[in-house]
Amino acid sequence: MFDTLIDKLHHSSYLSLETTPGHSPQFLPLIDKIETLELHTLVDAFSTTDNPLAKLKYNALFAAKLLQERFDKPVIATMSMRDRNRIALQSDLLGANEVDVRAILALTGDPAKISDQPNSKGVFESDSSLLLNMISCFNSGIDYAGKPLSVKPKSIYPFAVVNAYAKNPKTLQNKMQKKIANGALGIITQPIYNVDNAKVLLELIEQANKECCIEGKDTVLIFGMFPITKLRTAQFLASHVPGINVPKLWIEKLRLAHEVSEAEEYKVGFELSKTLFDELKALHPKIHLMTANQFGVAKELLQ
Repeated sequence: MFDTLIDKLHHSSYLSLETTPGHSPQFLPLIDKIETLELHTLVDAFSTTDNPLAKLKYNALFAAKLLQERFDKPVIATMSMRDRNRIALQSDLLGANEVDVRAILALTGDPAKISDQPNSKGVFESDSSLLLNMISCFNSGIDYAGKPLSVKPKSIYPFAVVNAYAKNPKTLQNKMQKKIANGALGIITQPIYNVDNAKVLLELIEQANKECCIEGKDTVLIFGMFPITKLRTAQFLASHVPGINVPKLWIEKLRLAHEVSEAEEYKVGFELSKTLFDELKALHPKIHLMTANQFGVAKELLQ
């Protein structure tokens, strides 16, 4: 399962779909929705988020296990540095390994101060590079303290993230190099809304791979794609989410459509998103699709 995923990532087209577990003890209804829409037939992999924006959600590792069991497709489970120290991180990796949750997206995580759980405190023993290093240790049969594990874990496949935009592109390249040096097989970008921006990112990952000089291994860039079908979404992303650059043209077109009707707003936003998706796919067919569980939008986009 995972070998096939990595092979597609390097040598073919690749498409993963993000799922966001809810504020609920049940994840199966969301899986049922995916199955009803037959989205599992259109993607190569899924991902599960880990309490995004520090809001309490169903556990990403358990969600990944359920998704894999239902669809027999690999799931990239997110693990955030915000909520765990190095003991808890390694413990989760050990437990996940036995049930074949072995593709891990390492995140630093959003700050605990914005959580919906009062007085929560972030752990943040380090950034996501610590988790990437732990995975490298596990893949060598030892824990992060250098002690041999009684049984060598099955291979773990680490992924990382990077901003889609920065005023100084060199800062993005430096972040890519750090994640490559720490073992990331794939780097998923924040949502991209401009093809020229995407071309710059491809140039940066190429240079970052050259600088790291890891023989026989190139880390693959995966374009993040988040369809925008509402003006307020575009405004929020443009104003409040670092590392994303929503073109002013998109915001203006959505504003004019919003003044006409909700249906026109959706139509204009979807057309902009669909055109971008097709252009990104033609440029570099490695895409991670994020829809905040709006799976109907995902189905329409992929059809």
